[in-house]
Amino acid sequence: MQPWSSVPVPRVPGTPRPLRLFDTSAGSVEPTEPGAVARMYVCGITPYDATHLGHAATYLAFDLVHRVWLDNGHQVHYVQNVTDIDDPLLERAERDHEDWVVLAMRETALFREDMEALRVVPPADFVGAVESIPEIVEAVGKLLASGAAYRLDDEHPDIYFRHRASGRFGYESNYDDETMRGFFAERGGDPDRAGKEHPLDALLWRAARDGEPSWESELGPGRPGWHLECSVIALNRLGLGFDVQGGGSDLIFPHHEFSAAHAESLTGEFPFAKHYVHAGMIGLDGEKMSKSKGNLVFVSRLRGDRVDPMAIRLALLDGHYRTDRSWTADALTAGAARLARWRQAVELESAPSAEAAVAELRDRLSDDLDTQRALRAIDAWAEEALTTGGSDAGAPALIRTAVDALLGVEL
Repeated sequence: MQPWSSVPVPRVPGTPRPLRLFDTSAGSVEPTEPGAVARMYVCGITPYDATHLGHAATYLAFDLVHRVWLDNGHQVHYVQNVTDIDDPLLERAERDHEDWVVLAMRETALFREDMEALRVVPPADFVGAVESIPEIVEAVGKLLASGAAYRLDDEHPDIYFRHRASGRFGYESNYDDETMRGFFAERGGDPDRAGKEHPLDALLWRAARDGEPSWESELGPGRPGWHLECSVIALNRLGLGFDVQGGGSDLIFPHHEFSAAHAESLTGEFPFAKHYVHAGMIGLDGEKMSKSKGNLVFVSRLRGDRVDPMAIRLALLDGHYRTDRSWTADALTAGAARLARWRQAVELESAPSAEAAVAELRDRLSDDLDTQRALRAIDAWAEEALTTGGSDAGAPALIRTAVDALLGVEL
C-alpha cells in the first residue's frame, strides 16, 4: 500500500533531548536508546469506518515519538499495518450490503486523507494484511513445524497458537490469567471455541467457510488470524528487538501480547520490541467513545465542517497521551483559540527571546511526551510576546520552526 504524502520536518536550533517513554512491560518510564535508525511499529486501522478521534489521538502520540527522534538526529524506520481482512470488516460490509474490498479501500483512503490533514509523518512501510498473506502462511508453517501451533480436528481445521509456546507469555501486559481471559473474550478472541487445547490459544489461520473470502495456500484455503499479521510485518521489515511497538491501550491484550509471543516463538529470541507504548482512550462528553454506542467523532466530519486540522491536533495534544480523556466542544474551542493566539504571536516582527521556550518544549516532550506542559511553554512565550513585546527579530521564526518540527502544528 502507498502511505499518505510526507511533510517536511525542519531542523530546530539548539540542543535536543533524548526521549524517555513509559514501557508497559516494565511499568515505568524508561529511556529509548535507538541506534542510528530508530525503529517503530504502530498497529493500524481495521478499515470498516472512518478515522475517529481515538484513532487520531493514538497516531498523533506516535507522530511525536517520530518527531523527537528526528530532532535527536536519528533516521526513523516507521512501519504501520492495515488489517484489511478481519471479521469486523466483513460484518460491516454484510450489514451495509457492500463489497468488503470496496469498503476497505474507501476507508483506508479516507484514513490517509485524515492523517495528511493532521500532518502526521507517514510510515516508510504501510502494509495491508492481504498483501502479507504469503508471509503469514510461511510463518504459520514454521509455527506448526516447531510445535508452537496445532490444527483442530474439526469440520473447520483452523490452526491455533499454543499461547505458552514462547515461554514468556504475559510479560508484555503483566495481566493475571483472569484478566487475560476477560479481555480475550471482549477483544476478538474465541475462548469457547470447541476443540482448542486452552481457552487462550489464539487463531493463526481460519479455514475457509462458505460465503467468506479465502486464499489458497499450503495450509489449505483460508485467511489469517489477527495477531500474526503484525508479528510478520514487523519482523520482516524491522527485525526483532525494534525500539517501539505502539498502539492504543486496548491493544495491550490480547493483540500486543500475542504479536510478541508469535514473533518470539518464530525466532527463538527475545524481546519482540524494546518498548511497548500505549495511548489512552478518548471519550465523548464523559462516556467512552465506541462504535457500539454510536458516539464517535470523526476527523473527516470535523474537516467537512471546516474545522482547522491544526486546532484538532492541538485539542488532542492538550492531555497526556497515556490518560483516558474526554473530547468536548470546549476542547475544540480551546484548541482553536490557542492556534489563533500562537499564529498571531509568530506574525510579530520581533518578540521576546524564544530559546528558553524551545528548550522547555524539548524538555517536556522528552519526558514521556508531556504535551500539556509543552503547550503551556509556548502559551507563555506567546502571552509575553503579545502583551509585553520584545526585541528579538528571530524569535517568531524560531517558535514557528520548533512548533512545526516538534509538535507538528503549522502556524
